[in-house]
This record gives sequence, structure tokens and C-alpha cells, in this order.
Amino acid sequence: MNQLREKLQKFMIGRYGADPLNRFLMWAVIVLIVLNIFLRVHALFFLELIGLIWCYFRMFSRNYSAREKENRAYMRIRLRAADFYNKWKFRFQQARQYHIYKCPGCGQKIRIPRGKGRVSIHCPKCGTDFIKKS
Repeated sequence: MNQLREKLQKFMIGRYGADPLNRFLMWAVIVLIVLNIFLRVHALFFLELIGLIWCYFRMFSRNYSAREKENRAYMRIRLRAADFYNKWKFRFQQARQYHIYKCPGCGQKIRIPRGKGRVSIHCPKCGTDFIKKS
């Protein structure tokens, strides 16, 4: 068993290996396989096959710069998606406790606690006063 492990380690020397994009691809292929078990769609089989081939191609590639460039692009997209999700999650949590109004003068967002009735709001940015119901 150790000989097989050593041969695999020698084979992988100088190759790119696994990265976050490869892990995402593998999970996506697993999801497609599970979906295909229930749906029995031939197009899903080809997507699974393409995903596996792409994943193994990236893993065994010796072109580090191209694989790193692909991974950086994936991580950039992943970061944008995470930021978008976190922003909407924060807004949803804040919406339960606060009203968020825009200043009619400058467009600055101002957060006012709910349940205070009619309140006079003073914009900290431009100094405009306006009345809103909280």
C-alpha cells in the first residue's frame, strides 16, 4: 500500500492539484449525479462527464499560471456572491427593527427605530430636516 502511495506522490510532483475551484466542481458534479438519479436526463449525464473531465484536467495540469488565474477568477465571483448574500441578510435583519429612509436632499440612508410614531429626521450629511412615520 505504501508503494502505491509513493508512486502517486511522485506522479503528482509538479502538478497543480486541488484548489477551491476544483472542490466546487466536484461538489457540483456530485449534485448533478444525485439529480440525475431522480430525473434520468441524458443532458445531465454529459454535464457530469464534462465537469469530471474538467476537474481532473485542472488537477493534473502542469500549467500553474493558467490554473491560478482560473482560481482567482472563481474566488472573485465567490466573494461577490458572498458579499451580495451578506448585504441582503443584514438588510433583512435590520428591517425587523428599523425603518431605513433616504434623505430627500442628498440621498443618504438614515436608520430610524420602528414604533416611535411620527418623527422629525435630521440628515447628518446635508442637514435637511424631514418628517416620516416610523
